[in-house]
Amino acid sequence: MRAFTVERYGDQAGVRVGDVPDPEVGAEDVLVRIHAASINPLDRMIRDGEMKAILPYKVPFVLGNDLAGVVVEVGAAVTRFAVGDEVFARPDKDRIGTFAELIAVHQDDVAIKPAMLTMEEAASLPLVALTSWQVLVERARIQPGQKVLIHAGSGGLGTIAIQLAKELGAHVATTTSTANVDLVKRLGADVVVDYKKQAFETVLHDYDVVLDSLGGETLKKSLDVLKPGGKVVSVAGPPDAAFARELGANPIVRLVMSALSFRIRRSARRRDVTYSFLFMKASGDQLRELAHLIEAGRIRPVVDTVFPFESAREALEYVEAGRAKAGKVVVKMT
Repeated sequence: MRAFTVERYGDQAGVRVGDVPDPEVGAEDVLVRIHAASINPLDRMIRDGEMKAILPYKVPFVLGNDLAGVVVEVGAAVTRFAVGDEVFARPDKDRIGTFAELIAVHQDDVAIKPAMLTMEEAASLPLVALTSWQVLVERARIQPGQKVLIHAGSGGLGTIAIQLAKELGAHVATTTSTANVDLVKRLGADVVVDYKKQAFETVLHDYDVVLDSLGGETLKKSLDVLKPGGKVVSVAGPPDAAFARELGANPIVRLVMSALSFRIRRSARRRDVTYSFLFMKASGDQLRELAHLIEAGRIRPVVDTVFPFESAREALEYVEAGRAKAGKVVVKMT
């Protein structure tokens, strides 16, 4: 099959489109012919080797973390799916590889694609929708009336997180550029901070939760907008010891991760707030919950651009260069 593979860690020079063996199908796997896959910042980080301590993939490997497609084969123990089902998924972190014609995915990580969505729209959702759910529903336990700040509201994660937070009854603030102010308002944001004109930390106060997808100085400043007892959950900040335990990491890696997050955790404690790092997990059950919201018109995907599969390298470059205006960039299989 054709696939977009990482031949060596480092940069664009280490990736190529070529032929690789078809995947093996386990007893509880579904084999999906991929129609579309979307690009996430995680793909660049994996390609460049920034995630090797967490995700030690052995080169060569196929890149890609989101998919939509059609089931073409089911394992002997599969009970939830049949050949011909249209599905979408974020494969488990140990089984990535959606920039390809085929992928074998455990049935627990797959859900039926919402019928009204195109393959490209469906492929844009799994990773960011699951991340939004796991931050807002599982980790932050958002309650109606709570105040939530979602950074980068026009990005792939932000566009979905705003809609889910509103569905949960939250008062939502977001940061974005001038060009996307109207978009994030249409998605449901109650307060929009144009970061080109205002510093969010001087405008927003007494928030219950911050979803941070930027890290660095933005993460540090986010502590100042929280009220006592508030939470900042980051998908871009330093990993912490709790995440290392979830990962099953050895004591040395746990110690390293604890050290990496020491400063931000100390700053959070001084302000009587909490910091935690989240690396999303695959979940077909959560995708099914999200599919109900999509089918009810409560959440809609935002797709920036669709590239043909043979231009996957250019699609990655497009995302890296910050050229995407809003939402997700998708690669379509021919």
